[in-house]
Amino acid sequence: MAKFGAYKPGGMSGGMGGGMPNMQNLMKQAQKMQEDMERAKEVIGETEMEGVSGGGAVKIVLNGNKELLSISLNPDVVDKDDVEMLEDLIVAAFNEANTKVDEFVEETMPQGTNGLM
Repeated sequence: MAKFGAYKPGGMSGGMGGGMPNMQNLMKQAQKMQEDMERAKEVIGETEMEGVSGGGAVKIVLNGNKELLSISLNPDVVDKDDVEMLEDLIVAAFNEANTKVDEFVEETMPQGTNGLM
C-alpha cells in the first residue's frame, strides 16, 4: 500500500486561505463597474445628437437612447412633386444622428462592456 504525505490545511493552492481577499476584490471591482455603467447610461440618455442633410434643410435630433426627439424641415425642401427627395433627406439625417449616437456610446461606456447597455 502506498503511503501519501500528511494533509496540511491550506497547503493546496487555491484553498480558502488565499482566495477570499481576491473574491472581495473582484466583488468591489464588479460593483464599481456597475456604478460606472449606470452613470454612463445616465449621461448617454441625457445626450442629444443631431443629424443634418441637404445642407441643413433637414435636421433630426436623437437622444443617446436613439429616441427621436425632433425633426426640423426647411420649407424650401418641401416639394409636393418630389416627396422622394424629402424622404431620402430624412433618412440621411437620421442615419447621421444614429451613427453619432453609436460613436458617443462607444466612447462613454466603461471599458470592457463592449457598449452593452
